[in-house]
Amino acid sequence: MDAVLLVGGQGTRLRPLTVTTPKPMLPTAGVPFLTHLLVRARDAGVDHAILSTSYRPEVFEGWFGDGSDLGLRITYVTEDVPLGTGGAIRNVAGHLRHDDFLVLNGDILCGLDLAALVAEHRARRADVTLHLTEVDDARAFGSVPTDASGWVTAFLEKLPEPVTNRVNAGCYVFAPSVLDRIPAGRPVSVERETFPGLLASGARVYGHVDLAYWLDLGTPAAFVRGSRDLVRGVIASAALPGPAGEALVLPGAAVADDAVVTGGTAVGRRARVGAGAYVEGSVLFDDADVAAGARVVGSVVGRGARVGEGAALTGTVVGDEARIGARNELVDGARVWPRVVLPDGAVRFSPDA
Repeated sequence: MDAVLLVGGQGTRLRPLTVTTPKPMLPTAGVPFLTHLLVRARDAGVDHAILSTSYRPEVFEGWFGDGSDLGLRITYVTEDVPLGTGGAIRNVAGHLRHDDFLVLNGDILCGLDLAALVAEHRARRADVTLHLTEVDDARAFGSVPTDASGWVTAFLEKLPEPVTNRVNAGCYVFAPSVLDRIPAGRPVSVERETFPGLLASGARVYGHVDLAYWLDLGTPAAFVRGSRDLVRGVIASAALPGPAGEALVLPGAAVADDAVVTGGTAVGRRARVGAGAYVEGSVLFDDADVAAGARVVGSVVGRGARVGEGAALTGTVVGDEARIGARNELVDGARVWPRVVLPDGAVRFSPDA
């Protein structure tokens, strides 16, 4: 079975982490996030993955190659200009076989049973089947009402007063005949154009409701949560490079005997955690350095970045090779851009500083 993975976005909400790295390639519980998605697709019967890329496409191919290390065949299709979700699907049509195929957003972490989704699609003889999940507040999502049999009746984008809390979860099964209904060579949104158009034409669009774990990794807080949940085994992944637990420490990392690393923290290769440091529910990229006595909670420390002695980070993103001087305190979603140096001191930084 084929799967199309939409991985072309620039991940602007995750900056500075995505200044040099595409969002799906950010280290998440020890491996690029896309690895978790590819392995889940493989285990559901996918043998050919098509990556629809745009931003920094060389990063994907440089890491995954032909896909054989994951037991897959991977094809890369790069957009010269961004084509949107629907345009990206239409753009890879020439690489698809003549069977139903999966479409997966490249920034969604979920426990959906993909094989069950495909089976439901085929049993219903649907043109498109959407994974629907339920959220507490649907205003930021596409609301998808269905009839009593589960057939989609409308596709309503980001309403101030949603008619249902069931929303588009970013995973679909398409019949190959649907491809011809997506215009070629221009940007197309499946949410705003393709799905409403299919409904208007009488196509059979089914909503498969599954309330398993689901998380959009589009913000730093969500990215940290997703990595933490993978490390702790809240959501299982066959791509996790170690046993689930309170911490994942990758080969080559050094953690001082009296340091505390807990709460689902991932410690990257060659990263260092100094004496008396406390790291909880955070992501330390490769070569990150948390010095003695520092405290890092719910934060991301980028590649080669350093957190100085006695510094404290809460809900903070530190870009690659940045330097946080000793005794500084960063809170409330502060972001430090790559290679920025904050000198030693006792200064409190927040987004409004």
